[in-house]
Amino acid sequence: MPYTVALTGGIGSGKSTIANGFAALGVDIIDADVIAREVVEPGTPALAEIVARYGQSLLTEQGTLFRAHLREIIFQSPEEKGWLNALLHPLINARTQQLKAQACSPYVLWVVPLLIENQLQHQADRVLVVDVDEATQIKRTQLRDNISPEQAQRILAAQATRQQRLESADDIINNSGAPEDALPQVAELHQRYLALAATKQD
Repeated sequence: MPYTVALTGGIGSGKSTIANGFAALGVDIIDADVIAREVVEPGTPALAEIVARYGQSLLTEQGTLFRAHLREIIFQSPEEKGWLNALLHPLINARTQQLKAQACSPYVLWVVPLLIENQLQHQADRVLVVDVDEATQIKRTQLRDNISPEQAQRILAAQATRQQRLESADDIINNSGAPEDALPQVAELHQRYLALAATKQD
């Protein structure tokens, strides 16, 4: 398996911007959110199980998963959240391992928004946290998702705290400024990760 750097950060921190910076340098990106969508695409066994449990109301007219409705269900019930995690997490993990095995770059960037919440840090060689202050998170989330400050605040409250993420970090990128401001940090870390990956292979 290649050297794995896990990238995480709270909502609105700009994880995608940073991941794109690494991708531009030739790093293979494995995105947990993309995989989570793949395992419940139309025709998958997981989607069939979800519909069997909750009914046809969990499907859109196009036959895809009605995510907002599913979020409501698991947000209100820890038991249902547990059931869904037990169904999806093994599938997501298996696909993640498959993509790691297929990777061609010296190391992979594994983008996992809920790395700390799901306690997956041990599955990475190194943890990179994209850090911004909470006021910036709320402002960006509002603009991106067209929601109220209160809704953005509730999303933040459901995630790990900024302090919890920073305590788990091996490296930190401050992404409070304009998107291009963080690129020098990306380039510097890229060189560090290439060296670490080479050491692991030796």
